[in-house]
Amino acid sequence: MGGFSIWHWLIVLLVVVLIFGTKKLKNVGSDLGAAVKGFKDGVKGGSETPENTPVPPSQQVTSNKASDANTVDVEAKTKS
Repeated sequence: MGGFSIWHWLIVLLVVVLIFGTKKLKNVGSDLGAAVKGFKDGVKGGSETPENTPVPPSQQVTSNKASDANTVDVEAKTKS
């Protein structure tokens, strides 16, 4: 059993374009490209902090206590 010829692939491509349309296929292609780029960036700099991303402060900012009776006030502690 041989492989598919170029004519088989062209017919499959034509059917896919007729079903989905060129606009939807273009959107799928760009979404797939963005996902691959994001994956490559994540693998490349997995343990590094990007230069343009600000480092979060080490201390938590406190705010005014809420007067709502359903609010629970807790204090977070770090594990030592």
